[in-house]
Amino acid sequence: MTAELVRGQNHPLPGTRLEIRVSAGEPVLAGATLNDEHGLMRDAGWIAHPAEPHIHGIEVSRQAAADHRLAVDLDALPDAVHRVNVLLALPAGVGGPSGFGAFAPPFAAVTGLDGTEIARFTLTGLHAESAVIALELYRRQGAWKVRAVGQGYAGGLAALLHDQGLPEAQQLADTINEAAAAGLARSVAPPPPATRGARQPAAQTGAAARPVPSGTPDPAGGGGPVNYQHPGRRSSAPTGPDAPAPGAPVPPTGPAPPGVGQPADAPPVPVAGDAAGWSQDERLYNQIWGMFEDLARTVAAYRSAVDFADSRREQELDKVLSDPRARIGPAADAARDEARAKHTRLVDQAGAVLERDLDQLVAESEVVEPALPPAFARWDNPVWQAYEVPMEVPMALRLGDLTLPERADLRIPMLVRLPLDRGLWIDSGNSGAGAASVSSDELRRLAVEASVAIAARLVAVYPVDCFTLHVIDPAGSAAASLVPLLESGALREPPAVGAAGVARTLERLTQRVDLVQMAMRSGATGALPPELDTAEQLLVVHDFPHGFDDRAVTQLRYLADEGPAVGVNLLMVADRDEARSYGPVLDPLWRALLRVTPVPDDHLADPWVGHAWTYEPPLVPAGSQVVPQVLRQVATARQAYGR
Repeated sequence: MTAELVRGQNHPLPGTRLEIRVSAGEPVLAGATLNDEHGLMRDAGWIAHPAEPHIHGIEVSRQAAADHRLAVDLDALPDAVHRVNVLLALPAGVGGPSGFGAFAPPFAAVTGLDGTEIARFTLTGLHAESAVIALELYRRQGAWKVRAVGQGYAGGLAALLHDQGLPEAQQLADTINEAAAAGLARSVAPPPPATRGARQPAAQTGAAARPVPSGTPDPAGGGGPVNYQHPGRRSSAPTGPDAPAPGAPVPPTGPAPPGVGQPADAPPVPVAGDAAGWSQDERLYNQIWGMFEDLARTVAAYRSAVDFADSRREQELDKVLSDPRARIGPAADAARDEARAKHTRLVDQAGAVLERDLDQLVAESEVVEPALPPAFARWDNPVWQAYEVPMEVPMALRLGDLTLPERADLRIPMLVRLPLDRGLWIDSGNSGAGAASVSSDELRRLAVEASVAIAARLVAVYPVDCFTLHVIDPAGSAAASLVPLLESGALREPPAVGAAGVARTLERLTQRVDLVQMAMRSGATGALPPELDTAEQLLVVHDFPHGFDDRAVTQLRYLADEGPAVGVNLLMVADRDEARSYGPVLDPLWRALLRVTPVPDDHLADPWVGHAWTYEPPLVPAGSQVVPQVLRQVATARQAYGR
């Protein structure tokens, strides 16, 4: 059964040798870019296009045509390739300012070598765009999937290539357009477009309807037979009665790829660290963000499919009601029932795809979570029981978890890179939806606990000589929660109290920022005073704005703006409503810091797909002694180190 994809939806691929069939109704260019784990092209050799139609594992048409057949062998791709983007572009001068919007929407289908359709996607909603990424084939956990993308570029092919990290995008786009213009000048008339509504066999669709001699390039863009032999593998041609016919694809030799021998529809077995990276931590980091991306896209696709089903039902019901003569009677009732049944089928189909993808992500999370290092792990992870003070700074820190309402039990770690390039604001007021059911006093207590948990985690994941913690607690309200940090020596000086303590601490950190900035700008970092602490600094501020005058607020703003670049960050615990008394002077500080909450709250907006993610803070489980235990080990290491 063919999967009808909507934008953002994905579907598993049963094999690695495929065809991508495109029908546009008007001549378009078709190509494919290869991308690494970051979605970027390494160089101009990572794109198949009319001027260079053959690259490892990909073959595309040499010219613009209304119908295309792209041959893909995913096993033959270089090891560094993690994505294949199928792109369409209008030849130079075609479409004008209306772009793809001047023509009927193109569509793309992924088929097996026998012509059986696996998935198809109609690229609706295009307007002034003259280039578009139609489909993305991507690798997850050793298996390949196809995703409907439909991302258009009004800047054309050059803008698309530049977005994928190619410096010489404009030059390559010009080369492709010149090759396409030369091809159009000598081409025969293109075949009639394929009928989109009918699922026809391969031999009856578009350019494939004309017989083409084996080994002869198809003038409409077929390109002749494709050799699927992996360029890095050698094998003798098979002989005997079972040998393939001349020109037929040759299966690659060598070890079987992952998943061979399993049922075609079996989901891939999750593996922790199954992503690109130089170290296990980097592989886990990339895998976690791959899970975040998959969750975001699959939920976006589901919501889009439901919206489409709702809109379609309303249109069909409005059509029934538009004719007064047909509003009542058996025919009208049957039309209404059919519209509702169709809506149910579409929603159920989207829900089944969503559940399949979410179940796979849950299975992956169950494998990944126990394998995480301390910097990525929750406080209840057993990895903390085997904690040892690290010798190197980790690449990232877990700042909490992210969830979506479609599967609240699927928690994706929220990782931030280290060293921090942005401070934090823990909101201790009732400004979020998640705080509505919590009393003000409890919310303030939880905000302090969250700040201690984050500070302790930073102390634990840095080497003993690479991190320094400072605390401002003007009224002493956080004294009880700060005991583990003080007793272990993680907090080397008692918290600053009163207006004098606030002024003294801010003055010292402001001076450090100034000195390091001047040394870096002059290239004289070796001339810094020997007593200056050049380790990463975190200033935790409780009960803001209590104890702060105008000068102190100005210094806070300065530290928030200039501090991260020289290793000084803020962690503010404050009520946004109380801080409003300072007026707009605090708005830049609020915007400079990442707002998190001490209770689960759906306040993190995602402009990429429009989700509101629910953030869960990294609180220590009730009754757990993991933080004092870890900090004692840090204290022992500091004593051995002499700090």
